[in-house]
Amino acid sequence: MSTPNILDSFRLDGKVALVTGAASGLGAAIAIALAQAGAEVAVHGNRRVATETAATIGSKAAAFQADLGTATGAETLFTAAHAHFGHIDILINNAGTIHRDAAVDTTLASWEQVLQVNLTSVFQLCQLFARDVISRNAAGKIVNIASLLSFQGGIRVPAYSSSKGGVAQLTKALANEWAPKNIQVNAIAPGYFATTNTEALQADETRNRQILERIPAARWGQPQDIAGAALYLSSPASDYVTGTVLTVDGGWMGR
Repeated sequence: MSTPNILDSFRLDGKVALVTGAASGLGAAIAIALAQAGAEVAVHGNRRVATETAATIGSKAAAFQADLGTATGAETLFTAAHAHFGHIDILINNAGTIHRDAAVDTTLASWEQVLQVNLTSVFQLCQLFARDVISRNAAGKIVNIASLLSFQGGIRVPAYSSSKGGVAQLTKALANEWAPKNIQVNAIAPGYFATTNTEALQADETRNRQILERIPAARWGQPQDIAGAALYLSSPASDYVTGTVLTVDGGWMGR
């Protein structure tokens, strides 16, 4: 009796992935990794079209634009990507935004915008995805991008922290419901990564030093550092993993 090659369980041939927020940073790195594993990829940009990421991937990718800060953006995106590829097997909810301000000065409009992009649109896309996968009696993978602030309160980011705490809990709730339907729902909680969302922290000499002193790896994460975790949770290798929040943080949470 031959033993299956474990490396084959990381292949995504014949699968279609939708990656939100894939114009740059973590989303682009994830989209490229999934394509390298064999998937076709719908790459999404919120305001910036993800054409560069699509061009890097090549013929197996298509770029889509939709504003996830609106109530209709998620459905617009999912409908367009589904129409183009015919089906979607993997959903990566990476798109996010952040608003930095003291809690007493945070406006309701800013709060609602962050919650819409980071949490409500995630639920909307998960719901659309699951309805389609279940109707086809197929299997599916959802990977939500959470944060270290799913566990910690943060400073001057009340809406962001609330949204990412919600992403972690939503991940567990959906995993409980959809595991019997062969849909695994997991999340990745990135640590401090060198992306546009953290430019203010990187530029602040004091905060930058404090952050690096706390990270055992002693460096900011780079987008490619998250690619392997995303591939694992998107592949058959993780078929018995659901409802988990995987930290990719250079050791921050273990410090």
